[in-house]
Amino acid sequence: MQKKAILYKKLPSDLVQCTCCSHYCVIKPWESGKCSIRKNISWDLYLLNYWKILGLNIDPVEKKPLFHFLPWARVLSFWTASCNFTCSFCQNWQMSQLRKENKEYWKNFWNNYEEALEKIWDEVTPEAIVDFAAKNNIEAIAYTYNEPTIFFEFLKDVSLLAKKKWIRTIMVSNWFQTKEFCDEAKEFIDAINIDLKAWSNEFYKEICDWRIEPIKENIKRIFNETDTFVEITTLIIPWENDSNEDLENMANFIKNISADIPWHISAFHPDWKMLDKEITPLSTILKAYEIGKKVGLNYVYAGNVNVPRLETTYCPKCREELIIRSWFVWERVIDKTSWIWICPECKTKIAGCFVENWEFVTRKETLFSK
Repeated sequence: MQKKAILYKKLPSDLVQCTCCSHYCVIKPWESGKCSIRKNISWDLYLLNYWKILGLNIDPVEKKPLFHFLPWARVLSFWTASCNFTCSFCQNWQMSQLRKENKEYWKNFWNNYEEALEKIWDEVTPEAIVDFAAKNNIEAIAYTYNEPTIFFEFLKDVSLLAKKKWIRTIMVSNWFQTKEFCDEAKEFIDAINIDLKAWSNEFYKEICDWRIEPIKENIKRIFNETDTFVEITTLIIPWENDSNEDLENMANFIKNISADIPWHISAFHPDWKMLDKEITPLSTILKAYEIGKKVGLNYVYAGNVNVPRLETTYCPKCREELIIRSWFVWERVIDKTSWIWICPECKTKIAGCFVENWEFVTRKETLFSK
């Protein structure tokens, strides 16, 4: 089903410009932008995959990963296809790289990409997604596994319905979006995990096919101008973004916004077009973890490695263990009664949203210590 887009503007000569992500694609008539699913039809922009999803799954919120937002919640994840990046290391490439130029995915079954969009995905309405979450007492809906920015209109309709049923909404995103996107999404996105993939423009240009500056600005904007709860993830790739300088720059960038933003350091495994790299050594993960702590981040976590206590939430002042986790599963938690946590030992406030029955319109000053 085609759905008229919201974030675009008309240009002369029947051109349209998509304002959903920072590619700002200028699209000719009957062509689509870099993501392949936003198409210029008769001088209007349409989303080609509205109602079309690749799958639904119930996940722990920690898998997003979000460790300070409803830590024991179940999340209904859903995803579509395509992306606005072409990261050669993508670990969800079967979904994210299902796009027009990758014809090997669909050429043997359909005549063209639009026909593939109509046939390969299940049709699920926003109402059905939200009703399923409500009937199963699921606390949040997550847009994840491929880049949710590109299916903004579908995301928005699901989110507004979810809000009416007091269900939270979560994005997992490369955050290469626009101010126009942020201004719209801040009204209904409760939490986001942002991929900060590296520090250098060279990495983003050569490996992801774009640049880092819009992402830096967007991270500052979402934190400073909205009430959306923010956590950040970096996949550490050997010899690409694992130098001390890169790690220190990323950690300092996060700290300069807020030392309370959780930083997730994740181990790489070879995938898609980056099969020549080794798995991230544990020593590199430990180095990145220590750099984050040394720089002054209050909450640093290591993912894709099974090391005791690297997923534990500690009090940033007295180091009391507050939540002990193992592979996304919490094993011990000190308090499940208050959505604003206070360390029982030293009375330090812990950043985050910890139970589901907190006021829906959150206030940033109650989430992060100042």
